[in-house]
Amino acid sequence: MQRKLTITLDEDVYEGLHKVIGRRKISQFIEALVRPHVTITELEAGYAAMAADEEREAAALVWSEALIGDNTHETR
Repeated sequence: MQRKLTITLDEDVYEGLHKVIGRRKISQFIEALVRPHVTITELEAGYAAMAADEEREAAALVWSEALIGDNTHETR
């Protein structure tokens, strides 16, 4: 489902979009730029890929376990 959105741009930016991207392609261009920054599903996929990397996860575990010892010297 698509939704309509009204945005305000500087006149130079607006004219540049028309010249470089083309009149009927601006929406797709803006969506392609914005999508990676706002869609949760891609973020979740990235986290899943990181979790599947066993070497990376092992290194992260060693790092986090080493931090536990740092807490024993803290004053309460």
